[in-house]
Amino acid sequence: MQNTLMAEPITLALLLLVVSLLLLLLQDSDDDNSGGGLRQPVLVPIPVRDQRR
Repeated sequence: MQNTLMAEPITLALLLLVVSLLLLLLQDSDDDNSGGGLRQPVLVPIPVRDQRR
């Protein structure tokens, strides 16, 4: 019975460690190009007339 007293806290600590590690690895940063976070602006050409009316 004494051996199982530490099994639950150790299991809980390992579970929290694994979940926090997964959240850290799955989080997208804004400076990479993985499709998440902030997007870079798209340049749209603006038509300009050569002659004045």
